[in-house]
Amino acid sequence: MRRLIRIVPPAVAAWFLPYALGGYAMHVADVAIIFAILAVGLGLTMGVAGQINLAQVAFFGVGAYTVAILTTGAGLGFWTAAALAVVAAVVSGVLTGIPALRMQSHYLGIVTLGLALAFTNWVTNSAIAGRAEGISDLPVPPLFGLDLSSGYLFYYVELVVLAIALAFALFVTHSPLGRRLRAMRDDDLAAGALGAEIPLLRMTAFVLSGLYGGLAGVLYAGLIRFVAPESFNIANMFLLLAMVIIGGRASILGCVVGAVALSLVREALLDASGYAQLGYGLVVVLVVVFAPKGLAGLPEQLRSLLRGRKGGSRAQLGAFRPFEPAPAAAAGVALEVREVTKRFKGLVALDEVTLSVPAGQIRGIVGPNGSGKTTLFNVVSGFYDATAGSVLLGGRDVTGMAPYRLSQLGVARTFQNLRLFEDLSVRENLLLALDRTRTTWIWRYPLLPWKVVAHDRALHRRAAELIGRFGLDEVADAEPRSLPYGIQRRIELARAMAMSPALLLLDEPAAGLNGEEVRRLAEIVRSIRDSGVTVVIIEHNMGLVMSLCDHVTVLSSGKVIADGAPAEVAVHPDVVAAYLGDSMTAPTEETAEAAVEEASR
Repeated sequence: MRRLIRIVPPAVAAWFLPYALGGYAMHVADVAIIFAILAVGLGLTMGVAGQINLAQVAFFGVGAYTVAILTTGAGLGFWTAAALAVVAAVVSGVLTGIPALRMQSHYLGIVTLGLALAFTNWVTNSAIAGRAEGISDLPVPPLFGLDLSSGYLFYYVELVVLAIALAFALFVTHSPLGRRLRAMRDDDLAAGALGAEIPLLRMTAFVLSGLYGGLAGVLYAGLIRFVAPESFNIANMFLLLAMVIIGGRASILGCVVGAVALSLVREALLDASGYAQLGYGLVVVLVVVFAPKGLAGLPEQLRSLLRGRKGGSRAQLGAFRPFEPAPAAAAGVALEVREVTKRFKGLVALDEVTLSVPAGQIRGIVGPNGSGKTTLFNVVSGFYDATAGSVLLGGRDVTGMAPYRLSQLGVARTFQNLRLFEDLSVRENLLLALDRTRTTWIWRYPLLPWKVVAHDRALHRRAAELIGRFGLDEVADAEPRSLPYGIQRRIELARAMAMSPALLLLDEPAAGLNGEEVRRLAEIVRSIRDSGVTVVIIEHNMGLVMSLCDHVTVLSSGKVIADGAPAEVAVHPDVVAAYLGDSMTAPTEETAEAAVEEASR
């Protein structure tokens, strides 16, 4: 309700704006709205999904030129041509998104820029597109007898389209789909491990970009009733990019503000266009350096500065509430690794590693640095493809499966180096893991939005329960980057359990924790095992391993050198040699048992 109340004043002002403007100023406002719709599409792709897209102006052109060609050449009505134009722009988005499946970062930017240049070159030299002269005399869009040749009346058509487009973009951004897109932007590997189908999400981002570009192109064709290559050139693409960066690429409302503001500035500097381009570039550089989140991020930046001066309160963890014990699970093997080898060119990281983890066990994986422990986890969780061998999950061969598919089969993991989504709150990190829907579920967003809202509310209820269980109530709405390291470790563990896994892989969860935090970690891991989850843990803290694990596997130079109960492994000669060197005297079984007893205290 508060958000709706905040929207009312600008909405009323926008509705009555034409009454205060002259003819030319009205035209400037019409064009500004078109660029605002374009900016929203680019904001969804670049700011929310993190996909560098320099072809947005090409989608804009596809929409406008399709309307022009179909109405003047094929004789179709304006709105029929408009519907086909939006479809053509969406298809262009899909085709442009294909390179995003294979490349990212500046490489993707170069490819999309090349596609935009190719489009401009095509319309400049194609007879069907009118070559450099363009296409003129487009029909006036008919609408219930209204004369839409008037910029004043057309403004209201644009305003309604902008309101719907803006509402849908905000809905997507704050929905489960938006959380996945933002997670992909922050860390696509971690997002994939949580079940996000990264290839489909990348294509979804470009589909949305094409949709908004097509809508803007249709409105431009209806307003100007003339299309030519110079309207869709690279200069306008970089102007659009400046609008999004200055407004705040991660904020949909910020993109709109940036588009409107820069449209007005461009008109004010029309007589000094050369200097204006230089000014845009300078402002973009200043914003990137001093206000990375743009105009939309300035209030938060100021609040952070004030909190820093006053001194923030120290975050506290609540008590962990143990999981309810599960009924005795049927005997079986949860994870089986059969003669897995992983080579990186000349380096053999894993050499025919074989191990079997029964259901309901806590299995420790230990070994010196560089022994292949994390590589083994990466193979099991789908981040690496095994050079040879196979991985079975509950008897099912899952070798070579993508991380998101393994996640959907019940594999969850934490990382040696924390991979929390730092631009999402703690609550959003858990909500992301709780959502088990497939990306193909997104057809409900435009057609059944109330189903999406109901699903999201159910996720919030489950997240609240999990937050309380892990004692994270005080930090639920904080960004992980602002929290102490020990709390971040617990958040990562809570996020992994939000996936309701059958197999949990913990990669050095005790790294960086103090003695009390390690004790609490052991308590949590035991509770997780008692709830029916099989746990495999990589750890260098041998006291924790000896007191916590039911069974220990030792790796050295990519090979299994020992496998057995903790007390047996502790006195194994190969283990002693790997850790302490051949000259060291091996401990006796009695001293090993005493060490285990001491560690368990």
